[in-house]
Amino acid sequence: MFQILSDPDLTAPVLIAAFDGWVNAGTAGTLAADTLMSGASVVAEFDGDLLFDYRQSRPTVDFAGGVNAGVSWPAMTIRHRRLGGRDLLVLSGPEPNWNWQRFGREIAELATRLGVAEHVSLGGIPWAAPHTRPVEIVVTASSADRLEHGDGHPEGRMRVPGAAVSTVEYAVGVAGVPTKGFWARVPHYVGTAFYAGSLALIERLGEHLGAELPVGDLARLAAEQREELDSIAEARPDLKALIGQLETITDENQAVSGESLAAEIERFLRTRDD
Repeated sequence: MFQILSDPDLTAPVLIAAFDGWVNAGTAGTLAADTLMSGASVVAEFDGDLLFDYRQSRPTVDFAGGVNAGVSWPAMTIRHRRLGGRDLLVLSGPEPNWNWQRFGREIAELATRLGVAEHVSLGGIPWAAPHTRPVEIVVTASSADRLEHGDGHPEGRMRVPGAAVSTVEYAVGVAGVPTKGFWARVPHYVGTAFYAGSLALIERLGEHLGAELPVGDLARLAAEQREELDSIAEARPDLKALIGQLETITDENQAVSGESLAAEIERFLRTRDD
């Protein structure tokens, strides 16, 4: 499914995966991945015909003066960059529509071939979280002993609709490569890129790897977005009240039932004009 384009000299590389689509709320994972890989070289590219339904992940067609000048196809690639003394490989692109099991197997084989020492998934999940508080990171891993003290991991057994990034993580873990996942909790009322989420993911990844990683313009964009969201909330009493309730829950670390939370979110959505 893939073609190797370059063969860099790698030392215990870390494979980072982030796909646009499911479990990428606020584009938190893919924006973090793109920030890390600014100026990186492409190591491998995948056959899009085997992965994508082009009616969902549509190619872009350019016209110049009425002349069809070319087609840009959705791409799944692995890019390489050395940061903080570590070799990082980033697997990213739109979430595949086809061949998930084969895709996972081939990623696992490629990880073994490249000597990958660890696999890390990045993403975002919509959450009843206020934008006025630090972004919380949910942590998952291939084994319990990889969950460090203080990691915010889900308690008990949880069953959710699967994402391709998680199925790839599982396949790589079965192949013997230790895995970890970092998932930013994105305020459910933010419908655009949530820069604070991507910033928090890079900082958490850097802490995990013991490396200083570049954050690009994310800190500035997050600060500007915070001001914009504060301004919107001031103009919307219903939204301001909801955020206040979420702040109270967060600050007091109280448990809230799914039923009451769903009712509150539904009440808020009913008040929206659009």
